[in-house]
Amino acid sequence: MSYDLGKAVGYQMADKPVSWTRKDILTYALGVGAKKDELSLVYELDRSWGPLPTYPVVLSLKGGDSDVSFFADKVGADVLPGLPKLKPDRVVHATQSIEILKDLPVASGPGWRLSSRVSAIHENKSGIVIEKESLLLDPNGTVYAKLFSSAFYLGAKANGDKFSKAIASSPQAKPIPKDRKPDWVIRDKTTPEQALIYRLSGDYNPLHIDPKVGKALGFGDVILHGLSSYGFAARGLIQAIANGDTRALKVFGARFTSPVNPGDELETQAWEVGPGLNGASEIAFITKNVTSGKVALGNGVAFIKKAEKSKL
Repeated sequence: MSYDLGKAVGYQMADKPVSWTRKDILTYALGVGAKKDELSLVYELDRSWGPLPTYPVVLSLKGGDSDVSFFADKVGADVLPGLPKLKPDRVVHATQSIEILKDLPVASGPGWRLSSRVSAIHENKSGIVIEKESLLLDPNGTVYAKLFSSAFYLGAKANGDKFSKAIASSPQAKPIPKDRKPDWVIRDKTTPEQALIYRLSGDYNPLHIDPKVGKALGFGDVILHGLSSYGFAARGLIQAIANGDTRALKVFGARFTSPVNPGDELETQAWEVGPGLNGASEIAFITKNVTSGKVALGNGVAFIKKAEKSKL
């Protein structure tokens, strides 16, 4: 049977209602490693308290849930036109990016939604990649964030030929400069309980809590959510470059390149590579897993407004 993969590109999915509370914002901050002295992230009465700008990346799984959900119910949903039926147990999160267009409120209230479409399809000998573009909309239809994510279905096959079609794409990272050291280096250590905390933001995949599942999937044990490592890197860059000002981050994206185990130490290396949008600096970065020696996040791109140097 032949498949017309191009039919799926541009396919508009049903809008997904989403919501969050102040408690969700605090929980997310802890899930991406916020410490007791980062009061602007963990203390709702701090004058500077507000959401980490990467929070919306959890909403595609969390949706409007206020309680624990079943992961299997979340990932078996859309059957896309022109594609064969894909196996949800053979998919990995490949890339994620977010562009923040308006500051996120600390609680949503009713009426918020994610509007998503398929922005690209690729087939190669290793499997099928589906890219999705999502807009976070308030009840009036105002766009607060634009998100791109890609899912790689390992071993999936449609026609067996190389295929690629895209109508939109995420911000692309510039190459890491090879002629100079990083402008910023941020080290942070995850805890053995890190995945237990992060899952409370809406990703209840058993891979991140049940050792039997981790072993069955070839990881040897549970692994940390890729989006937790992603949040660690964003939080670290905001602290180092913008002196903790969460509103300074305008774009953030990366490719997930190797797993992190809860308890591993991470090191983010970042280079300023040019001017970004609206007065921000463009940053290229990687996040290394110091414990394993492998790169956990590659092709990192961020637009961040640097903190002004104090005048003496």
